[in-house]
Amino acid sequence: MKNTILKDTLALVLITLVAGAALGGVYTITADPIAHQNQLAKDEAYKAVFADADTFEVIIDQEDAQLEAYLDENGYPAQTINEVVQAMDSSGSPLGYAFTVTTSEGYGGDIQFAMGVKDDQTLNGISILSISETAGLGMKADTDEFKGQFADKNVEAFQYTKNGASADNEIDALSGATITTNAVVNGVNAGLCAFAYQKGGN
Repeated sequence: MKNTILKDTLALVLITLVAGAALGGVYTITADPIAHQNQLAKDEAYKAVFADADTFEVIIDQEDAQLEAYLDENGYPAQTINEVVQAMDSSGSPLGYAFTVTTSEGYGGDIQFAMGVKDDQTLNGISILSISETAGLGMKADTDEFKGQFADKNVEAFQYTKNGASADNEIDALSGATITTNAVVNGVNAGLCAFAYQKGGN
């Protein structure tokens, strides 16, 4: 009986070790290609929100404690700035900043997008990187019709409305998806807040 238990235990340990090694190998093989694809998607998103830029210089490539504290102080605790890059023209002159923003307020979880802001605080637009909202409702946040409302606007902050946007700082809410709308609007506002931080608002 004891020998059987010992054999079974050894077999389980061996299986666990083999499975762990296999998973580790798969991770090692796939980690770099996944990271490469994510970077390509991010580069394309930056180009989409800053078409005039020739190059992008990374300023912050991970969560920055001071920036996060600044966002918290200004009312954006549910938003994270994952990356900040400076957009440059072909001569190397700065044009503004692009941000990767994640907001945790989405109905289906985190929503991540890129946004570009010119040096005069004009928002070029946003490009969705990751979203898992309800099909036919919150997923409409990834349509040109919705995203286009943010483009070429110079405002301190946006707000959404259900009664038809009548000012530059107003965004038409997605029908049946106000949670998603609110998440994106707050995310964009957090990005504008981060822009102010980069421009010396800290």
